[in-house]
Amino acid sequence: MSALLQINDLRVTFRTRYGEVTALDSVSLHVNAGETLGVVGESGCGKSITALSVMGLIPQPPGKIAGGEILLNGEDLTKVSEARMRGLRGSEVAMIFQEPMTSLNPVFTVGDQIAEAIMLHQKVSADQAMKDAIALLDRVGIPSPDRRARDFPHQLSGGMRQRVMIAMAVSCRPKVLIADEPTTALDVTVQAQIFDLLNEIQRDFGAAIVLITHDMGAISEMADRVAVMYAGRVIEDASADDVLDMPLHPYARGLINCIPNLGRDDDSLAEIPGVVPPLHLLGAGCAFADRCAHKAPRCAVEKPLLINHGHHPAACHAVEEGRL
Repeated sequence: MSALLQINDLRVTFRTRYGEVTALDSVSLHVNAGETLGVVGESGCGKSITALSVMGLIPQPPGKIAGGEILLNGEDLTKVSEARMRGLRGSEVAMIFQEPMTSLNPVFTVGDQIAEAIMLHQKVSADQAMKDAIALLDRVGIPSPDRRARDFPHQLSGGMRQRVMIAMAVSCRPKVLIADEPTTALDVTVQAQIFDLLNEIQRDFGAAIVLITHDMGAISEMADRVAVMYAGRVIEDASADDVLDMPLHPYARGLINCIPNLGRDDDSLAEIPGVVPPLHLLGAGCAFADRCAHKAPRCAVEKPLLINHGHHPAACHAVEEGRL
């Protein structure tokens, strides 16, 4: 099956006061129609930069796509004009941002904002666009949608605002839907409702979903495949079952161990020591080495490659050498 979205060796750099730093280092991902790809990792691992690169929203300057390609239905988004990208953005690929209050315009009603997105990509009148907007609000489970369409973002709860963002993102039935931390700051009940809604929309529209999250519970709920990112690189890529049940990379194992387990004998929570290193401090070796209990001298000087280790790909010298 050919992938709807195929990212090949994507490299993104930024100019900073420390010089040029690499935010994405040879990132390769793909997602097929009707499939959900989970992209996981801590803050600063490159998940959102990957999404913004696909959407053509990297600020240039200081950012720059320095290499690689982003193929949407075979068309390389890194080579299209800004006018062409505006046409694709929303109609072919859309994004649900992680904080609705910074993404929705506070001075326009939510109905007007959804209708504007519809009119941008479809040849319909303003009246028809508003009818479609109200139907979408109803579709995403907002009660009294005709009344709520006249509300401003601040008049809605966090869960409702996120539903508005989903309605706006799917208003033109994009083939690829990127959800960047779609349940941030929502309580667990609303989180479950948002995930159910995304599953329903995927079934109805046949969209490919890229779910960006640091929540492994969300991955177990939603994803078919998982790409684990760390310091701007993909370090493990496999089916969700393989990553959750048989993680290879020590970082992936750490993420799994951080999931609360009610069956544990003690009530302590596991943690991964340390933090993701700043991009300008990355050395020649493995970026995870300073936090890894399995590091060896080789790890400090040689960057591990993402290669298959008999089960699925992982970028780890310890796995390659059988030390894990």
